[in-house]
Amino acid sequence: MKKFIESLSNVWKIEELKNRILVTLGLLLVYRFGAQVTLPGIDATKLHGLTDQTKEGIGWLIDVFTGGAFSQASVFALGIMPYISASIVVQLMGIAVPYLQKLQKDGESGRKKMNQITRWLTIVITLVQAPGYIFNLYRTLPGEAFLSNVNPGLISPFAFQFLSVVILVSGTIFAMWLGEKITDKGIGNGISLLIMVGIIARMPQAFIQEFSTRVTNNNGGPMLLVFEVIIWLLVIVACVLLVMAVRKIPVQYARRTVSGEFEQAGNRQWIPLKLNASGVMPIIFAQAIMFIPAALAGLSSSETATSVSTAFQNIFGWQYNLVFALLIIVFTYFYTAITVPTNKMADDLKRSGGFIPGIKPGAETSEFLDKIMSYITFPGSLFLALIAVFPAIVVTVLNVQPSWALFYGGTSLLIMVGVASDTIQQINSYLLNKHYDGLMKSGKNRKAVA
Repeated sequence: MKKFIESLSNVWKIEELKNRILVTLGLLLVYRFGAQVTLPGIDATKLHGLTDQTKEGIGWLIDVFTGGAFSQASVFALGIMPYISASIVVQLMGIAVPYLQKLQKDGESGRKKMNQITRWLTIVITLVQAPGYIFNLYRTLPGEAFLSNVNPGLISPFAFQFLSVVILVSGTIFAMWLGEKITDKGIGNGISLLIMVGIIARMPQAFIQEFSTRVTNNNGGPMLLVFEVIIWLLVIVACVLLVMAVRKIPVQYARRTVSGEFEQAGNRQWIPLKLNASGVMPIIFAQAIMFIPAALAGLSSSETATSVSTAFQNIFGWQYNLVFALLIIVFTYFYTAITVPTNKMADDLKRSGGFIPGIKPGAETSEFLDKIMSYITFPGSLFLALIAVFPAIVVTVLNVQPSWALFYGGTSLLIMVGVASDTIQQINSYLLNKHYDGLMKSGKNRKAVA
């Protein structure tokens, strides 16, 4: 513990790192402040209907990813999610669109053009989602919550709707800008940090509700609450293991003659293939798909459509979680296939004079790496699916409050663990480059930046 505190003090000795951390904290504070600013023309005291809509289920998930801005009818109500959606679309289009494939191979210039395309697509997606959000406000909130209804002479309903759409689009663009500034001027992972901070902001309230249910209302008592916290910590450890686990593939480099004078012995290195190479993207993909059945079923009033809508709106029901888990497994294989270029890895290895012992360079190396990725992706996908549906398990078995149960797994917990791990690695790289001890003295984090 003493060495960890010393490492934290060393952070402030590095001027560049200290400034980056302060910039990051300042921009995150701006984002959290904006999440509390209600759209002009809406009475902030009459948002109870919207708050009730986001207490559990899909509404709660949306509210978590926007840091509570959705339930506050905030200028950041759509958060950074349109940008995430645009990034996913651009990545998927990169598989089939030759122009995007060319940009992916063009290095830094191609990356800048891809980012610009993502930004414009973000604006398009926000222009579609913003009117939908305004419609949801009219459907959920009482009429007196809108200034355009109370005093039409001051502002007309059309003017309110138009200005609200403009503000929501501007809010998303500003949130996107904040994320990019954190990446450039802060400690990195700007977009991910915005999402993580929003998730963490909801955690105290969820825990207080669970504490009140267990202790104040005498529903299980403090011992059961302690047991729940222990399980939660064990799940966090499991998520850390999932995020950090790698399969090391040994690589041998041939002997080389240096300057025609002496022979340099070949060295041995490793190719680290991650157990969960796809991160949280399969859960995000699957979550997006799971919204569709309930939306389509809501268009019909038949008995079958009603039962389907009910089943897929209950995120703790067995039907929802069974389909959810299967989709996660499928998308894990899909996303791993498009993000781990085994052909390129084999070509790069061959050009650098490296080879995997017992495997011929070129096509055989590519096939070998692809085979290994298939082997390790299967247990990784099962583990990821288990973590994703674990909130439903604790609700069923331990009768945990839904708002607190959603922190036992799924996208929220994996994002917190993944972003925290990446942030520690970023800080470690600065400390180790300045010849200080890192925040973590051993383990994969240190090796990753050494």
